[in-house]
Amino acid sequence: MNNTLKVSDAELYYEVRGSGPLLVLVGAPMDADAFAPLADLLAPDYTVLTLDPRGVKRSKLDPGGTSRPEQRADDLAALIRYVDAGPAVVLGSSGGAVSALALAQDHPDVVRTVIAHEPPLDRLIPDADEVLAKSEKLMADYLAGDVTGAWKQFFALANIHLPDEVVEMMFGGERDPEQEATERFWFGHEMRESITWLPDVDKLRGVDIVVGIGEESTGQLCDRTSTALADRLGIEPTRFPGDHTGFVDQTEPFAEALRALLGAAQPRR
Repeated sequence: MNNTLKVSDAELYYEVRGSGPLLVLVGAPMDADAFAPLADLLAPDYTVLTLDPRGVKRSKLDPGGTSRPEQRADDLAALIRYVDAGPAVVLGSSGGAVSALALAQDHPDVVRTVIAHEPPLDRLIPDADEVLAKSEKLMADYLAGDVTGAWKQFFALANIHLPDEVVEMMFGGERDPEQEATERFWFGHEMRESITWLPDVDKLRGVDIVVGIGEESTGQLCDRTSTALADRLGIEPTRFPGDHTGFVDQTEPFAEALRALLGAAQPRR
């Protein structure tokens, strides 16, 4: 089922498939389509909710609207309450993991478990000031028109090794206008708000939190930020197949790992 829900300053596009306990899959800037293959694999045992975050693709944002983690958390809470199938297990990846953590802080009544897969919480690491300064530069360069230059800086900062020619192929030349719009929204309205967000660890300790890290992400920036979060929460990170985008690149193994994690706590009904 595809539908929309009007909230205070946005109209949210969402999809629901399957039956069983509610499982929310969310990213930022990744939209519902990025999670569709994973959702299809999980739908036989779960009611799976996916969405386009506010301002992304089919989710409209009112003029002058913003996309802070707290707002995205309010959006998730509104959707969970609207579909009336919660409390939910929420898997958030990248910026969506920040949204999910904000949801756990602000709306703990609607969540059963939050799985934060590689949240880019840069303020938790010792060299935060340096990392955030480099992020400000690449955001400014992107918005000034240096798309490939900004992405090269992004991957270097993330410690993700891609040859320059691959970056040029991915982000140079003619591109899909919808993808470009989503990308520009990330650099202009989502990225700074996500990477500078500081979690309230005391509040999060009152919720069942899983910190997920890709098995192939060792040494990357989000490995460092996720490990720092797990350390503050006093928990061991859970390893998932693949790297930062393992849910896309290794969908079936990722689904199996997620099922194994949730199996005992979330029996099929």
